[in-house]
Amino acid sequence: MRILAAYNIKGGVGKTSTAVNIAYLAARDGYRVLLWDLDPQGAASFLFRVRPRVKGGGKALVTGRRPVDDAIKATDFDNLDLLPADFTYRNLDLHLDDQRKPMTRLRNLLRPLGDEYDLVVLDCPPSISLLSESVLHAADLLLVPLIPTTLSMRTLDQLTGFIAGFTGRRPRVLAFWSMFDRRKRLHREIAAELPAQGTEVAATAIPALSAIERMSLQRAPITASAPRGQAARYYRDLWAEARSRAGLPDPPAGPPAGLAPAN
Repeated sequence: MRILAAYNIKGGVGKTSTAVNIAYLAARDGYRVLLWDLDPQGAASFLFRVRPRVKGGGKALVTGRRPVDDAIKATDFDNLDLLPADFTYRNLDLHLDDQRKPMTRLRNLLRPLGDEYDLVVLDCPPSISLLSESVLHAADLLLVPLIPTTLSMRTLDQLTGFIAGFTGRRPRVLAFWSMFDRRKRLHREIAAELPAQGTEVAATAIPALSAIERMSLQRAPITASAPRGQAARYYRDLWAEARSRAGLPDPPAGPPAGLAPAN
């Protein structure tokens, strides 16, 4: 089982859109996928039409009083399940701090699911916190959406410096341009500078498209609702890069999942 996290210190950069579409595309390709909506705002849960509530809240999951697999919900798509958000996730730092090894707690919670899922996708809240550290220790690949602005570059520097201070296990970091507008000179200049600084940047850039913004109206991944559209093509390219970087083997069996509801 591989763990992929859509993460950035900044908010509003496209983490949820990334997590939702990558999770759907992986499931469509035949992988057994779990998406965990770790953001108390519950945007990913909303998009998949699942109530953002976990019985006992985040504390029950972190302490082990409620098994993680007991809180998992099916989505309308084959091979794709969701561990919903809960507003109590805003206190996850406090609950993690009560654990003996808080930084490895998330990975330990997910490890028993290895027989059920090939890929876990984490949709993370924007922050640098104890939860963030637990995510970074759990993830095999960190997908970092970046808007080409000076402040975004600053947060990437903070993130890479933060990870460099880890001892032992570190995730691989793959940054990619999000809400990219080639008409803007600043976007083009910053996009040209970052690879020269040694940061691993995906060849795929996700442009600023109104179709992606409309996902919240359709409440479905754009890769499912408009699979032949321009936005879906970009996300498919990003998924291909992420799959390669994460070292995922070929999917276990079966044809690609379609739009049919899961049983």
